[in-house]
Amino acid sequence: MKPVDVIQGSGPLVLGMPHCGTHVPEDIFNRLTPLGQTLGDTDWHVDRLYAGLLDNVTIVRANFHRYVIDANRDPSGVSLYPGQNTTGLVPLTNFDGEPLWMNEPEEEEIEARRKAWHEPYHAALAGELERVRHLNGAAILYDCHSIRSVIPFLFEGVLPDFNIGTNGGITCAPQIEHAVTEICGAASGYTSIVNGRFKGGWTTRHYGRPEQGIHAIQMELVQKTHLATEAVPFDYDEEKAKRLRVHLAAILEKLAGLAPTLSENTGANQ
Repeated sequence: MKPVDVIQGSGPLVLGMPHCGTHVPEDIFNRLTPLGQTLGDTDWHVDRLYAGLLDNVTIVRANFHRYVIDANRDPSGVSLYPGQNTTGLVPLTNFDGEPLWMNEPEEEEIEARRKAWHEPYHAALAGELERVRHLNGAAILYDCHSIRSVIPFLFEGVLPDFNIGTNGGITCAPQIEHAVTEICGAASGYTSIVNGRFKGGWTTRHYGRPEQGIHAIQMELVQKTHLATEAVPFDYDEEKAKRLRVHLAAILEKLAGLAPTLSENTGANQ
């Protein structure tokens, strides 16, 4: 199994999908607890949810599961949210704080996994962002995620449906954050927040360099918006997804339309 799949488009958007892969090498899978072997913290069906919403979009999709190594974590192991419960480069617990491993991986193994899986994913993502920026004058990384709506170990209460992350507005031009916020806020029957519990993971923070023509924004969707249930077997709900995809398509189309302006602004600042 290759670490990453890339679908190249000529437009300005790159969809990053670091957490919808479910491949776990057999030797690693056999060391997971029975709970870990359910792969419960997958961003279930995110690739299917965004499929076909916009022409000429580039997709970079990790095939490996986040329990192998988390493609949206700092490769140095530094926490994204100091002082808050979270999971690391190789998670030792699931999102409920329960142990994942019968034998936890040691540093040497983690480094080997980083080179085999994390590094190729980000080499592909970095390459595609640069290619798209060269073609369009600007690139927009839209990082696609999903998560259960209630996880007491990670946050209090119920998570809003749309969780928009720009690390406090640092990772993209203001008009990108504004456009996504406006569309989500107007989506009837849905709730949304900007830079709430999820402000953007390592991917968004690492690549978002507006002054260099690369903008990044993270979208964390709660899974009840497109799954029949947020528990095993995590089935895709066609009707829920159909309603949600209308708003996701509007977001992607709006962002693609903003790219020429972003390109002009970048050129003026260089």
